[in-house]
Amino acid sequence: MREESGERRCKRKARLHSSRSSVLITNRFWIAVLGGVLAVSAVAALLPSRGSSELALIYSNGALIESINLYALSQPRSIIVGGETGVNVIEVKRGSVRVSEADCPDGFCVSLGWVDGGAIPIVCLPHKLVISFEGTVAPEVDAVAG
Repeated sequence: MREESGERRCKRKARLHSSRSSVLITNRFWIAVLGGVLAVSAVAALLPSRGSSELALIYSNGALIESINLYALSQPRSIIVGGETGVNVIEVKRGSVRVSEADCPDGFCVSLGWVDGGAIPIVCLPHKLVISFEGTVAPEVDAVAG
């Protein structure tokens, strides 16, 4: 009988050791994940911001129809761009542009909402409309940063 109880104790210790090591491995995994997230966050915080684009260039059928300085606007305005393929209503306010209405089948250009410039243009393929951005405005420095 003593041999059985000794075997049981050994098996119980082995199970206990196994569960402890799996907990340690799980904890180490989550610590590594947390460390990675913190490292990526620190790098992203230290990168300089690109600023916003200053000019919105509106093209229809490949031709430039209007160039708008987004930071020289005194009040919001709407621009209606129409042609054989359909009509788009473009709204412009200080620093941002959007296509507010379009009679195209997919409505993707409308779903983008307000865009404040950058590398990605607003495009309505069915109407052959492109709103691209050019020039950059330096990001504003707040009072805390100096």
